[in-house]
Amino acid sequence: MFTSKAFAFLKELEHNNDKAWFHKNRGRYEEHPLEPMLAFIRAMEPRLAKISRHIRVSDRKVGGSLMRFHRDVRFSKDKSPYNTFLAARFGHEAGKDAGGVGFYFRITANDCALGTGIWKPETALARTIREHIANDPQAWKSATTGKAFRDAFGGLAGESLKRPPKGLDPEHKFIEDLKRKDFVAFAEWKTAAAKKPDLDKTVAQAYRASSKLIAFLCAAMDLPF
Repeated sequence: MFTSKAFAFLKELEHNNDKAWFHKNRGRYEEHPLEPMLAFIRAMEPRLAKISRHIRVSDRKVGGSLMRFHRDVRFSKDKSPYNTFLAARFGHEAGKDAGGVGFYFRITANDCALGTGIWKPETALARTIREHIANDPQAWKSATTGKAFRDAFGGLAGESLKRPPKGLDPEHKFIEDLKRKDFVAFAEWKTAAAKKPDLDKTVAQAYRASSKLIAFLCAAMDLPF
């Protein structure tokens, strides 16, 4: 799907992250990382449709599944204009009302990675998810401890609160999950995986292994999956 030239471009960008260099090398960017990423997004559309009819997939360069390549530097000390990775996000059709739930894919100069779940939900949504875990621990266990999920992602990741949330049983069997700020899982693969022609198939298999997690999170928000 991707070639060595895509990763070479991203490696060079790490050392030449400025507008002059990028404009000189824009053709390389469009040919090597960008077009293969758009092709990957298109290939994922029928595969994700088999997992859920409610996940949005679009190969538009702006406003679609492709994430911004230009960095927002307004409040950052690092004024580098470009991300040194290229990424796609496949979110729920409910948009902002879904809190960012969905699937994620990224390539960097040194690896590729995929993610699933919700990263840094707003306080009210995090509370709703925690309450859903507390009220349906069996479904949560099924979503996060199954063999397929563990094989694909290893387990959940992200940050957690230092103390149990107010109003929830500090002795709950899933108290560590109730303390989570993020309800996500990630897997990092070598760049060789992104160079294989069946990348879309293997990524879809991993996403499918996490479909119970996405379904659980959607249920917490009263959304279809």
